[in-house]
Amino acid sequence: MRFQTARQASCVLSVGLLAATATSAQNPAPSSSSEVASAIQSSQSVHEEAEQQLKAEEKQRALKVIPDFNTTNIPDAAPLSPGQKFQLAFRGAIDPFQFVAAGFDAAFSQARDGFAGYGPGMAGYGQRFGASYADSFDSAMIGNALLPSLLHQDPRYFRKGTGSFPSRFFYALSASLRCKSDKGNWEPNYSDLFGAVAAGGISNLYYPRTDRGVGLTFQRALTQTAEGAIGAVFFEFWPDIARRNPFRKVPSETAK
Repeated sequence: MRFQTARQASCVLSVGLLAATATSAQNPAPSSSSEVASAIQSSQSVHEEAEQQLKAEEKQRALKVIPDFNTTNIPDAAPLSPGQKFQLAFRGAIDPFQFVAAGFDAAFSQARDGFAGYGPGMAGYGQRFGASYADSFDSAMIGNALLPSLLHQDPRYFRKGTGSFPSRFFYALSASLRCKSDKGNWEPNYSDLFGAVAAGGISNLYYPRTDRGVGLTFQRALTQTAEGAIGAVFFEFWPDIARRNPFRKVPSETAK
């Protein structure tokens, strides 16, 4: 009898628990639904904030012609979504200045007989132009869009803007070696480093046979990394150059 009573009590308790579970499933707690709605709203607001900042960045130019889209003056800029990273990279890759730069690079290469396998004349110049632009495009899309999206890293340069000239100079030089994650933490710039190697590897598909190989691939990647560091230094000090005073120490209050 004692066993039967315990079994009946157990059955009643089980039925009660099942009923409570069903009721809870049909009527979820208001707090959980409000938390989900709040999270969605927060995500949307962050995306919209990033979109506004991105539109402002896409208007930035040095000397009124050189695109400065990948620089932000906001230390805690809103993180970019993968779509926004691809948008930023593609916008910079197809900017008219990139074609002009590829043209000058091809002319300089032909003048010193670089990539001799392309030959002389307009045919050789055209191949050099195509290779130069392909290098730039591949590097931008891989190092500034694809890998940052996969590794959750921010492809932009966060301009320091304050402090002494040496501190800002070495801060800018380190841009090719470190970057901010989407969470705002500093970490090794795997996107830029691996992107340079990947772009260098792809270039073996269209470079002359005499300019292909593992050694040349890493040489081109190292050159690209150095060029990125030099570019970061230029964009760090460009606003000061425009004000004709790049060597002054800028207090944080003045920068703000």
